[in-house]
Amino acid sequence: MTALAVLHALPAAAYVVDERGCVTGINRAAEHLLRRTAEDLLGLDAHEALHRDRCGNPVPRAQCQVRRAGLAGRVELGTDVWFERGDGTLLPVGWLVAPYVAEGTVTSTLVVFQTREADLGEERRRGGPLPELERLALLAELTTQLTSTMDGEEAMRRLVALVVPRLADWAVIDLITENEEVRRAAVLTVSDGALVHHRDLQGPMPPIPGDSELPVARALRGAASTLASPEMYQGPLASGMAVEQRRLFAATGIHSAAVGPIRGLREVMGALTLGRSDRPDPFTGEDLPLLEDICRRLGIALDNVRLYERQRKVAETMQRHLLPQLPEVPDLEMTVRYVSAPDASQVGGDWYDAFQLPDGATALAIGDVVGHDLEAAADMAQLRNMLRAYAWSQQQPPSKIVEWLDQAAMELAEIDMATMIFARVTRAGSAGWELSWTNAGHPPPLLVTRDGLATYLEDGHSILLCSGALLPRPDATALLPPRSTLLLYTDGLIEVPGESIEAGLGRLSRNAASLAHRPLESFTDELLARTRPPDNDDDVAVLALRTPEDDRDTR
Repeated sequence: MTALAVLHALPAAAYVVDERGCVTGINRAAEHLLRRTAEDLLGLDAHEALHRDRCGNPVPRAQCQVRRAGLAGRVELGTDVWFERGDGTLLPVGWLVAPYVAEGTVTSTLVVFQTREADLGEERRRGGPLPELERLALLAELTTQLTSTMDGEEAMRRLVALVVPRLADWAVIDLITENEEVRRAAVLTVSDGALVHHRDLQGPMPPIPGDSELPVARALRGAASTLASPEMYQGPLASGMAVEQRRLFAATGIHSAAVGPIRGLREVMGALTLGRSDRPDPFTGEDLPLLEDICRRLGIALDNVRLYERQRKVAETMQRHLLPQLPEVPDLEMTVRYVSAPDASQVGGDWYDAFQLPDGATALAIGDVVGHDLEAAADMAQLRNMLRAYAWSQQQPPSKIVEWLDQAAMELAEIDMATMIFARVTRAGSAGWELSWTNAGHPPPLLVTRDGLATYLEDGHSILLCSGALLPRPDATALLPPRSTLLLYTDGLIEVPGESIEAGLGRLSRNAASLAHRPLESFTDELLARTRPPDNDDDVAVLALRTPEDDRDTR
C-alpha cells in the first residue's frame, strides 16, 4: 500500500507535511472537516494556513505544540489548538502527531485530528476502549518502535513497554518455534515504573491441543481474538497447556484477559495475552479490535526478524564454506578474521586464502570483488579457485600468476572488478623468511616488527583486476624479521565515509604498532576492535602471519 493510500485509509481526518512543514497530502475526511480541498492546501505551510488560537489569531511558531512535536519527530497528543476552515470559522481539535513513512524514509509528519465535541477524558475514566486519537497514537508509536529493530527480544520488550500499564497490568507472549514447539517468551508487568520479567513463568510450553476451545490454544491455532478469565481453567483440565494457563492466572492474579493470535505473513507466530490484575475494569469485546491491531503489528515485526535470521544463517553458512581453513605451516603462525557487514543477510566479495605449494612455499592471498551480494560472493569463489589452480600448477612469480588470473577473470568468469594481493612466503636460509608479492590495486600489506616498527609494503603495486588493461605486473620482495607480523586486510578495516584513506592507514599502523607484543590471536582481535570503524557498512577480512624467533635468540 502506498503512503497516499494509507493516508486515505485512515478513519480520522489527517494530513501529511514534509520536513519544511508544507502539506504534501490530505485525506477526504480532513477536506470535509476543514471545508477546504486538497488543491487549496497542497504545498502550503500547514502552520501558517491552519493553526490558530481560540481567538483566531495565528499561533507564534515557537509556541505551536503541533509544530514542535513534528520537528521533534515524536508521537504526541494535544488539544488546545484551533484550525481555520476554508469559510473562516474556527474548528477546535484534538490532535495526534507522528512520524510518517513516505517513499521508504521517515521524512514526513502525520497530523491526525478530530473535533473536541466529545469529552474523551470522561470516556476513558469510564473504563471503555481507548478513544480514537489515543488508539491511533498507540498504533503509530507501536509501528515506529517495531519497524526500527531486527531483534525479536527487543521488539517484544518495546511492545510491552507501550501496552503495560496503558492497556493492561500484564503482557504474556507465547511463540511458536520453527520446530512447531511453543515457548512462553515473555511474562511481564510493571513495578516502580520498570518492566519486570517473571522468568519462573517463562520457558517451554506443552504442545498445542488440536481440539481445545480455550483461548490461548485457539489463538495459537490462528483463531480470532477472544476474552479469557481464571474461571475457564477451574476443574479437570484436558491438556498441559491449560494447566500452565491456570498456573499463570494464579501466580499473576489476573482476573480478566484478552488473547489474540500473532500472525505473520505466512503462518501463525504465537499468541499475545493482555491481563488485568490491579485495574478493576475487565476487558470487553470492544477492546478486541485494538488487540488485533497490536497483534498484527507484532506479527509482521517478528516475521521480518525470523526471515532476517534465516537469511543471515544461510549467508553465514555460505560464507564459511566459501572461505578456506588455514594450513598448518611449521614455524609460522597464521590466523584470520572475517567480520560481515551490518546487513549480515548478505554474503560479500571480501576473501582470503592461504595454502602450501608443491615447492614448499606458502601462498597468501587477500582480495575484494566489487559488490556486496550473492553475485560478488560467486565471483569471489571463482577468482579464488582459479588462483589456486594457477599457483599450484605453475611455479611462477606472483606477478605472472596474477597476470594469467586477470585475463581468465575477464574472459571466463566475467568478473566486473576486483583487487587482490598474492604473495609467497619462503625460507631464506639463515636470513629467516622472505615475502614476495604483487599487488593488484589493493591496500598495501603492513609489516610490524616485534619492537613496534610498522611499515607499509608499497612496492609491487599495479592496476586492479578486470580493468581491461593487460599490462605487465611487478613483483616485490622483503625479508620478514624474526617475530614480525605481516598483516593483509581489506578496505573495510580502514575506510570511513568522509575521511581520507591516509587517515585510515595511519590509524591501522599506530594500533598495530602498539599491539606488536601481543600473541597473534590477541593482536588480531584487539586490532579489529580498535581499528574497524564503528559505523562500518562493509565486510572486513584480515589475514595475519607471524614469523618465529631467530634461532640465535632461542639458543
